Parts: sequence; structure tokens; C-alpha cells
Amino acid sequence: MINKVEICGINTSRLKVLKSDETIALLQRARAGDMEARDELINGNLRLVLSVIQKFMNRGENADDLFQVGCIGLIKAIDNFDTSLNVKFSTYGVPMIIGEVRRYLRDYSPIRVSRSMRDTAYKVMQVKEKIINETQREPSVDEIAKALDIKREEVVAALDAIQEPVSLYEPIYSENGDSVCGMDQIGDTVNTDENWIEQIAINEAISKLSPREKHILNLRFYDGKTQMQVAAEVGISQAQVSRLEKNAIDKIKKSI
Repeated sequence: MINKVEICGINTSRLKVLKSDETIALLQRARAGDMEARDELINGNLRLVLSVIQKFMNRGENADDLFQVGCIGLIKAIDNFDTSLNVKFSTYGVPMIIGEVRRYLRDYSPIRVSRSMRDTAYKVMQVKEKIINETQREPSVDEIAKALDIKREEVVAALDAIQEPVSLYEPIYSENGDSVCGMDQIGDTVNTDENWIEQIAINEAISKLSPREKHILNLRFYDGKTQMQVAAEVGISQAQVSRLEKNAIDKIKKSI
């Protein structure tokens, strides 16, 4: 996302940037109840919101939604900032905006993840970013685990937990107008068209058997009983069981 992009109908390239002394003066007026100063503070710090939400744009969230949530964090920062402290407003405002965005992502995530798992994930991401900045390379799972003093399995689980779900029908490649979806790349050697057709044919053939033949096949091939056991349960001889079983299987083969 670049500064010329429009978010919530606002041309971000035209966002005003306040100087430090202007911010302090407006904050003092806002604390005194000046609503115009408060509005000017909000408009003058929208670039701050924009810079914060850029860090969350790779999650597939709508930019307008993130911007609006970030603005809520900005307004809270303006209303709660103590001008008597020797602290820059941005130093106080950025964590407030980040906190509001994280709360939104946690509460409205399509997959519910425990608070502890999500907290671990954020710590992992912070360590990962720190190592990348220091070494200019992607850290290994073991490095992150060592830095946080946790098991590598916890690192992997935490990273998996914050991955956004992707539709199997979302295009992953497109050329000359033809798109390839995730579903197209998944192979299934069990539930093939041939197997489905064969299963339908078998079910139809079995439906044509007599109740006694169905019962014997069920005892033999679903319950795994021997012909002797089936004979004892049904009350016929083993030879009769063998004959009924053979006749039933022949009927199924002919039907298929």
C-alpha cells in the first residue's frame, strides 16, 4: 500500500502532518474541551494510523476496516494523553492504535484462537522482526524458540494459529485469463470419479438382494464373522450360508 491509495474515501497522499509543537498546542486545547482542536488532531495524525496498519495488511483484512479501527485507537490516545508528561504523542499513540487493531483482529478472526496462543504468536513475530533487522536474514524456528525460551513446537503452533484461512477456490495463479485455484492443485486418489461411480453401482446392486442375503453379507463382511458363526446365528447350516453368500456375490457382480 502506498500513500496515494484512497482509504475510507480519503486520499492518503493529502493527509496533513502536524509538527510536534502544533500537536502539543492542539492537545492542550482539546483537553480544555475545544472540539475543533480535537478534530484537527485526529485529521493531523491519520498518517500515523496509516503507518501502523501497514504492518497488518498481509493478513488479508480490508484496508478500510483496519483504518477505521486504527482511528478509534487514535481517538482514544488523544482523549487519554497526558500533556504534562515529557513524552511525544506518537510514542503514546502508536501502542494505542496497535492495541486497538490487534483487539479487532482477535475478536473478529474467522478462526477462534486462544488469547495465550495469540499472545505467543505476537511475541514470536516481534522476535522474528528483530532478528531480521539485526541479521538481514530469516531466523529459524529454533532461534526464535531460544530467544523466547519456549519449545520450538510452541513457535510453530503459534505461527500456524495466526495464519489467515484461504479459500480452496481462491485463484493462486492466472495466465491469459485462465485462473488456477487451490482446489485444482489438490489430488485425491480415494474419492475419484471412478470410485464414486463404482460405489454407487455396488450400493444399487446390494439394494436388489433379498433381506436374508443382505443380512448374511453384513455378518460376513461387515462384522467379520466366519460361515460357522453366521450359520449358528441365523439358524441354518454352513453349506446353506456358503450357497447364499456365493449367490449374493454373483448377483452383485452381474449387476455391476
